[in-house]
Amino acid sequence: MKNTSILIITLLLTSLVSAQHSHTSEHALTYPNIEGYVSLKADLHIHTVFSDGNVWPTIRVQEALRENLDAISLTEHLEYQPHIDDIPHPDRNRSYNLAMEEAKEHDLLIVHGSEITRSAPMGHNNAVFIKDANLLLTEKAEKSFSEAKKQNAFVFWNHPAWYAQNPKGNPILSDFQKERIKNGELHGIEVINSVDYSEESLALALEQNLTIMGTSDIHGLIDWDYTEKGHDRPITLVFAKEKSLESMQEALFAGRTVAVYNSLLIGKAEFLMPLLKASIKVNSVKYIPKTQILEVQLENISSSPLLFQNDMEYSFYSSSPVFEIPALGKYTLRIKTLEEKENIDLKLKAIGAFTAPKTSPVIIWPIVVTE
Repeated sequence: MKNTSILIITLLLTSLVSAQHSHTSEHALTYPNIEGYVSLKADLHIHTVFSDGNVWPTIRVQEALRENLDAISLTEHLEYQPHIDDIPHPDRNRSYNLAMEEAKEHDLLIVHGSEITRSAPMGHNNAVFIKDANLLLTEKAEKSFSEAKKQNAFVFWNHPAWYAQNPKGNPILSDFQKERIKNGELHGIEVINSVDYSEESLALALEQNLTIMGTSDIHGLIDWDYTEKGHDRPITLVFAKEKSLESMQEALFAGRTVAVYNSLLIGKAEFLMPLLKASIKVNSVKYIPKTQILEVQLENISSSPLLFQNDMEYSFYSSSPVFEIPALGKYTLRIKTLEEKENIDLKLKAIGAFTAPKTSPVIIWPIVVTE
């Protein structure tokens, strides 16, 4: 009887703790909207125990809520289930259904997805916005892609530079990928996968007009693999007309994205430059009394530390020409204008951001002296 009472109390306490788990975190991610679009924070390459991940689908939802993500996709390997002895579920939609149940009372978009897993040159590819994962499980990879197209899926090439498949660490655009692109069956490519940024994958994205993607490809816990190491998870910022699955899908097909990993931002100039400009607020612009040194206080309203280099005709006072504005932090520039100005263009090169391999954009903020 005593042991039974202890068991009941333990179960009640466990239930209470589970019901009260927090959906807030000091590592919640935030990025500004750009004109005409909302910036949706998405991780569309995630695994659970239903393929080769180490956690239950509900944990993935809870992690995403704590980090203030807008959308996730549990992209289980269709052909690879190392936990099958313990979780022999025949329905490849099971992970998605569990995540949907966990997220139903929260403002988190769950994108139905799966990973089509093959050896090189076909490689690994995620199909997201699918309707039924079971129909993608076919013997021939070509049929998996054609079925994904029937379901109006957005398909992207995973870790194309993965050294396990390409020992040189560079992506190889094979005839298989060329045929998928030609058939409208391959639409995006990961330029950031986990901690790896591939310049060569970015070059392919631009050359083949593929949507630029960044993903965590998480198998363990986000806290262990990223947060405890001082990092945020890699994500894709999707610039959608509204927060909905339909709008997000349209934005991905249209290529409106920026891949983000900590201070690294990768995207086409038409989206990356407005994002960078919106990320920095100019709080005050005034001269130090009796000098021609202009103080400009800048505030970074994004979760990425932003690294800049002076690209103006004026030099800085008591500052390196290269400086960082911390994530959600402030920085005061002192600019030697040589004579008092009523306004100037603050012109900075975003050296932690890339619109093409080794190409960083220059951002201009027109500023008016207030004092």
